[in-house]
Amino acid sequence: MGNEEGDSSGDELVEVDALEESDDDFAYEEIDIDEDDPLLLAEEDDFDSALRSLAGLGGSLVGAKDTGPPDVAPGEVVKKPEVMDDFVRNFLVKMGMTSTLEKFEAEWYELEATGRLNMEGMPQVPDVYNTNQELNGTVMSLKRELQNAKQVAHKAQSTWDKFRKERDFHRLHHKRIGQEKNKLLDDIKKLRKHYAQYEPTIKELKRKYELAMKEKMLVRIDRDRMADKLEQFEIEQEKKEKEAKKAERARQKAAEKAESARKKKEEEAAAIQAAAKAGGAAAKAAQQAAASPGVQMAPKGRVFEEEKPEPCPVENFNLNKTFKGHQMSVSNLALHPRKAIIATASDDATWKMWDIPSGDLIMSGDGHRDWVAGVDFHPAGTHLASASGDCTVKVWDFAQKRCTITFAEHTQAVWNAAFHESGDYIASCSLDHSVRLWDLTSAKCRLAFRGHVDSVNEVCWQPTTNNFATGSSDKTVSLWDMRSGLCAQTLYGHLNSVNHLCFSTDGDVIVSCDADGMVKLWDVRMVAEILSVDCGPHPANKVAFDRASETVAVASDDGTVKCFNAADGDMVAELRGHEDAVQGVLFDPYGKYVISCGSDATFRLWA
Repeated sequence: MGNEEGDSSGDELVEVDALEESDDDFAYEEIDIDEDDPLLLAEEDDFDSALRSLAGLGGSLVGAKDTGPPDVAPGEVVKKPEVMDDFVRNFLVKMGMTSTLEKFEAEWYELEATGRLNMEGMPQVPDVYNTNQELNGTVMSLKRELQNAKQVAHKAQSTWDKFRKERDFHRLHHKRIGQEKNKLLDDIKKLRKHYAQYEPTIKELKRKYELAMKEKMLVRIDRDRMADKLEQFEIEQEKKEKEAKKAERARQKAAEKAESARKKKEEEAAAIQAAAKAGGAAAKAAQQAAASPGVQMAPKGRVFEEEKPEPCPVENFNLNKTFKGHQMSVSNLALHPRKAIIATASDDATWKMWDIPSGDLIMSGDGHRDWVAGVDFHPAGTHLASASGDCTVKVWDFAQKRCTITFAEHTQAVWNAAFHESGDYIASCSLDHSVRLWDLTSAKCRLAFRGHVDSVNEVCWQPTTNNFATGSSDKTVSLWDMRSGLCAQTLYGHLNSVNHLCFSTDGDVIVSCDADGMVKLWDVRMVAEILSVDCGPHPANKVAFDRASETVAVASDDGTVKCFNAADGDMVAELRGHEDAVQGVLFDPYGKYVISCGSDATFRLWA
C-alpha cells in the first residue's frame, strides 16, 4: 500500500515539476504530505468521504449532513412561541381597539423601515400569556356548555311538569269514567229487572195484536167483496139509467120531430092559403117550394172557405238579416198577432220590440231586476207580458208606455208567461214547480196548478180551448183544465228535462223537446206518441210549427236551426249562422220567413 501511495505521490510531484518547467514565472513551494492522511489512504475519493474527513478535521461545510443525534424526534410537533408583534395585534383586535392597532402598526412599520427596530433583541411572548389565553377559551366553552345544559334542564323540567299535570288529569278522568261505568251498569241491571216484569204483558199484547190483524184481514176481505158487489150494482144501475135516458131522449126526439113536422105542415098549408089569396103564380111557387124539401135557404153571416195553407219552404231559406240589439243573450221571441212586429227577451233584464223585416227598434222595457226569460203579446196586441228571474210577471201597456200590473206570488224564477186567447188570463210557469193563472181584471192569482215535481219550463195554451200544456224538468208533458184546476193527461216518454213545447194550428198535436235533443210529437186526442226525432246530441231549446203544421223547427244548442217534416221526421233543412246556441225560433204566420234568437245576443231573419 505504501509503495502504491508513494508511486501515486511521485506521479503528482512529477506533474508539479512539469508545471515548474513551464514558462510560468510563478515560484512554487514544495509541501510535505502526511502519509497517514485518510484522504490519501481512501481507495475511492467521493463527496461523502470528503465531508466526513472535513468534519473529522473540525471543519464545517454548508450542506454537510449532521450525523449526530437529533434534538427533536421525527414526527413530533414543536410549538414555537408567538411573535411579540403578532401577540400585540391579536390582543388589540380581540379587545376591539382598532384605533390603537392602526397607530401601533404605523409606528411599528415606520421603525422597521428606518432600521431603528431591533428584531434580534425582541423578547418572546411569555408562555403564561398563551396558557392564560387557552384557559380563557376553555372557560368560555365550558360556560356555553353549562348554559346549554341549564336550558335543556329547564325544558326537561317544564316537560316533566306538563306530563305530571296530564297524568293527574287522566288519572282523575279515568276515575270519573270508572264511576260512570259502574253507575251505568247498575242502571242497566235495574232496567233489565224492570223490563223482565213486562215480558208476559208484551207476549199477551203481541198475541192480541196478531188476533186483531187476522180479524182485520178478514174484515178487509169482506169489505172488498162488498165493494165489488156494490161497484157491480152501481155499474148495472148506471147502465139501466143510461138506457132509460136514451129511451127518453129517443121519445123526446120522436115527439120533437112529429111536432116539427106538424108545424111545418101547418106553415105550408098557411102559405098555400095565403098564396091562393095572392094569386095563382105565387101559389104555384109556394107549392113547388113545399114539394122540394131538399132546397134550403143559405145561412146568414160569413162563409169560411175550407182551404189548407201551404207549408213553409224552409229548404229554400238562407240567412237574410242579422240584428244585434241586446247586450247579453236573447232568450225568447214573440210575434205580434196583427202586425209585423216581434218582441225579444234578454238576459240583460230588458225586452224590446222590433219592426220586421227592417229591424227598427220600436219600444223597450226596463223594469225587471233579473234576466227576462219569456214574453207574449196580448191577443189584441195592446199589451205584453214578460216573465223574469226576479220571480215576477209584469204586464206592460203600450198606450201608457209603462208596466201596469206586476204579479209576484211565484217563489222562484219564472220561465215563461202566455196570454189566453180571450185576453183575460195569463198562465205562467216557474222554477217553484207550479203554474199560476192570473186574472187581469182583478190583478190576482186565480189558481195555482201543482203536480210537477220539478221546474216547469214551458206553458202553452191549446187553441180555441180552456186547456193548456206544460213541459217540466221531471221529464213529463201535462195537459191541464183551466176551469177545474186539475191535470187532465200526462204524457211520458222523454228521458231528460222537457225544455219547450207548442201546439199545432188545429190544437190536435203537441211537439216537445228535451235536453237530450229528442223531439217528440204527441196526439192529444189519442194521448199517444206519434213520432220521435233525434236532433242531438246537443240540447233542443225551442220548437215551433209552421202555419200548415207540417214542418217543425228546432232551436239547437249547437248553433243551428233544424227543420224536419212532421209526418215522417225527415230532415228538410239545417239553418246555420248563429255563433252560439240558438235559444228561440218562430215561423212567420204567412210562411215568408223564420226568426231565431241565440246566446250570441242577436236575432236573425231567414228567408
